[in-house]
Amino acid sequence: MKNVTDSFVFLGHWPSAGSFGFNTDILATNLINLSVVIGVLVFFGKGVLSDLLDNRKQRILNTIRNSEELREKAIEQLEKARARLKKVEMEADQFRVNGYSEIEREKMNLINSTYKTLEQLENYKNETIHFEQQRAINQVRQRVFQQALQGALGTLNSCLNNELHFRTINANIGMFGVMKEITD
Repeated sequence: MKNVTDSFVFLGHWPSAGSFGFNTDILATNLINLSVVIGVLVFFGKGVLSDLLDNRKQRILNTIRNSEELREKAIEQLEKARARLKKVEMEADQFRVNGYSEIEREKMNLINSTYKTLEQLENYKNETIHFEQQRAINQVRQRVFQQALQGALGTLNSCLNNELHFRTINANIGMFGVMKEITD
């Protein structure tokens, strides 16, 4: 280290420019070369480095500005999406409520319709039963009447002789004749 500081201290004591030779002190020559290169770089590179840093700064600022704009747009879209979601949820709730009330109304209509249909079927069944009863009663009456008539004819045929039979027929014919005169 002492050699390095000595080389800087003795810079002013160099021999005049008349002689040219090699400096064998590696540390002194490297430091001088480095200081010259750094000085040239600082002198000439300051503008380039400043421009590079300014460009980089502008790109970073533009990126931040674009990010802020995108963020604001994203927030705006998010708010719109939330508003649409709220609206759709309200509509879904309304549809759900309307759907439930419609289902209840249809259920009541179906129950009422089924009740009316059952009532009509009950009435039809009762009418059918009544009709069948009347038919059965009429058939029994006809059979009873036929049997009574056959019994009466049998009794009349066994009890009546020809003369009595002849008088009964004449009396009936006479009654029919009187009835015919009354209707005419």
